[in-house]
Amino acid sequence: MRDSSDKTPIWKAIANALRSDLAEGRYNPGDKLPTEAALADRFGVNRHTVRHGISVLVEEGLVRTRRGAGAFVAATPTDYPIGQRVRFHENLIAAGRRPEKRMLALDERTATIGEAQALHIEAGDPVCVYHGLSLADGQPVAVFESLFPLARLVGITTALKESSSVTQALSVVGIDDYTRASTRLTAVRATATHALLLHVAEGDPLLRSSSLNHCEGGLPVEYGRTWFAGDRVTLTLET
Repeated sequence: MRDSSDKTPIWKAIANALRSDLAEGRYNPGDKLPTEAALADRFGVNRHTVRHGISVLVEEGLVRTRRGAGAFVAATPTDYPIGQRVRFHENLIAAGRRPEKRMLALDERTATIGEAQALHIEAGDPVCVYHGLSLADGQPVAVFESLFPLARLVGITTALKESSSVTQALSVVGIDDYTRASTRLTAVRATATHALLLHVAEGDPLLRSSSLNHCEGGLPVEYGRTWFAGDRVTLTLET
């Protein structure tokens, strides 16, 4: 007769069951696991026992938890090189990921003092502002805002409406090539808007990139700010 002390602890059985779910592809990287309450119903236990089982998967690096958001299947961070030429689609394809961009808003307004200094225009000059969401394999990895000087890039707003690709839009208005002039990285906390778009919790760590691209001759053509989900992207600096 088997001694009761040999029985697998319930929390360990839950961890094993969830590990099997992951191995069988029931959940994809980035997917949210069922709530503690739902898992407690599934296994007929209390939420504390479920939490103990999930903590095992967290220690193994299979699952990540986010305060106030729940537990998610861990994904291998996407390598994202930052060098002389930074191209979103090319970077993700090179990393073996499926790139996607979603336009959130496209408008025209006047440039602030800081934006004007970066773009080498006058404060109050018109700029096109492209707000968007970058995804890898369907998972949000970054929120971005790109600004383009309208007087220098006549027709850029229309070009962006027809193609979400910045490279293609710049080509339409006569900029066949552009390179990265500068990149500044800063650690910040997710705002409520960032949290909603990136599926993270408000206050989670993000990495903000402020960048400037210029065309041949050194004239700035794009000033951008990008907020990367800290656990989904590994930024690598190339010389």
